[in-house]
Amino acid sequence: MSDNPSVTTHSWLRHTLATLAYRAEKTLRDAPPEFAEFRASPRSRPALALVAHLGDLLEWGARMTRGEMRWVPVPQTSWISATDRFFAALAELDAALAAPPAECLRHEVIFQGPIADALTHVGQLNMMRGMFGVPVRPESYARASISPGQVGRDQSEARVEFDGDASPQGRPVQDS
Repeated sequence: MSDNPSVTTHSWLRHTLATLAYRAEKTLRDAPPEFAEFRASPRSRPALALVAHLGDLLEWGARMTRGEMRWVPVPQTSWISATDRFFAALAELDAALAAPPAECLRHEVIFQGPIADALTHVGQLNMMRGMFGVPVRPESYARASISPGQVGRDQSEARVEFDGDASPQGRPVQDS
């Protein structure tokens, strides 16, 4: 890692995007069609609206790299179009961070707004899949093969997944 703070922040932020892509791909993959309309409660957003919001967030992040704070929500009508839009926006943001223009807002601002929010919503979708009856298999994400720039649906097949409950009470003992 470089001693130059801007290079360090730059590398860290791109790694964060790759982590988001890895986790999102796993959560969004193989969701049953009915899951798109699933709500955790009557007053919460359906899964499809959360995925559409993910696209909004990442497009907002890409605009931030051009110095814009403009928010533009775009409703989505299908799971496929919403997930395609999310991964396209993620790739656009990563490309912009790979060669940031002069007007780019501070990386910390880009992280604290759209990226942190996107990580939160991927976690919500993951939890909602379990509530829907189609849980995402637990995994040791610290051991995942994640690399800056790898922000599409094509993620590593080598995973350290395990069966069972991931809570401390139900988690099987894993050796380090």
